[in-house]
Amino acid sequence: MSPSLRVGYVPEHFSTPLYFAQSYFSLSADLIPFSSGTGHMVTALRAGELDIAIGLTEGWIAAIAKEFSAHQATAKTPSDNDFKVVGTFVETHLCWAISTGYGRDRITNVQDLKGKRLGVSRVGSGSYVMSYVLKDREGWDQPFECVPLQTFEGLRKGVNDGTVDFFMWEYFTSKRYYSSDTLHPIKKVGEIYTPWSSWKIVARTPLIDTPALDLFLDKVNAGIKYFEEHQEKAVQYVSTNLDYEEEDAKEWMKTVRFARDVRGVKKSVIKDTVEMLQKAGVIEGEVWWKGDESTMVEKFVGILREED
Repeated sequence: MSPSLRVGYVPEHFSTPLYFAQSYFSLSADLIPFSSGTGHMVTALRAGELDIAIGLTEGWIAAIAKEFSAHQATAKTPSDNDFKVVGTFVETHLCWAISTGYGRDRITNVQDLKGKRLGVSRVGSGSYVMSYVLKDREGWDQPFECVPLQTFEGLRKGVNDGTVDFFMWEYFTSKRYYSSDTLHPIKKVGEIYTPWSSWKIVARTPLIDTPALDLFLDKVNAGIKYFEEHQEKAVQYVSTNLDYEEEDAKEWMKTVRFARDVRGVKKSVIKDTVEMLQKAGVIEGEVWWKGDESTMVEKFVGILREED
C-alpha cells in the first residue's frame, strides 16, 4: 500500500482498531485525526485532502445525498473527489448524550430544550444531523438554531458561557465531564440513539475497486480481530492515550460491536438511513432516484454487502 494513502478518522475510542492495524499489521497510511468530526472530513474529501475516511453514517449519507442533488440541479459533472460508502466499521448503534452546562439549572431534561440554541461541531456533522432526529422524535415543528463550535471542548465551553444551550456527543466521550472538577464541566439531560449502525468507511471514487482499497480493508479487519482478542490491551490504549477513564473504557467495550468483515454496506442500511433523514428534514425535497433502488445503490455505495 502506498504511504500516500490519506485516511481521516475521529481520535476517539472507536479508532482503537485502526491504531492496532497500523501498529501490528503494517497498515501503511497517513492517519489524519479530525477532532471536529465527520463534517470536517466531508470538507477534506471534497477538497481532495483525504482518500478514505471513517465517520458517522448519518454524516456520510446526508453529504452524498446533498452533493448529488446539487449535481442534478446544476448539471455539475461528478468529481474525482466525490466519495461512496465502501465499508461498515461498527455494527452497533451510537448513543448520543444530550448535555448542557454544569450550572445551567433551568435546563434539567429534554423538554426544556425546545426552541433552544444547539451547539454542533460543523454544519453537516453527526452532531448537526442528529438534531433533526431529536426534533422528529420529540414531535417539534421547528429545527434548532445551530451554532458551529468546531470541537468537543468548544461545545463544552459554549454551554457554560451561554453561547449555546445544549449539544449532543457520544456518551462515553461525554461521561468523564459530568463532574465539576473537569475543564468546562457538563450535565447530562438526556440521550438519543442513532436509528442506524454508527460508523462507516468511505472512499473517493477513483479508489474503488483498486488493490490499495482492498489492502486497506484487509488491514482494518486484522486490527478489529486483534482488538477483540486483546481487550485488556485495548482498554489500556483507550485509557492511556485517549481521553477516557479505565472504567469507562471497560464499560464501552461491553457495548460496541465492530464488523467482522468491514467490506461493504447493506442496501437496507442506506435506504433506512435516507428515509429517516428525509423524515427528519435533513434531506429535503424529492429524492433523485425516485424509488429506483438500483440508482440509489449506484450513487451511495462503492461496495455492496449482501443482506442477512
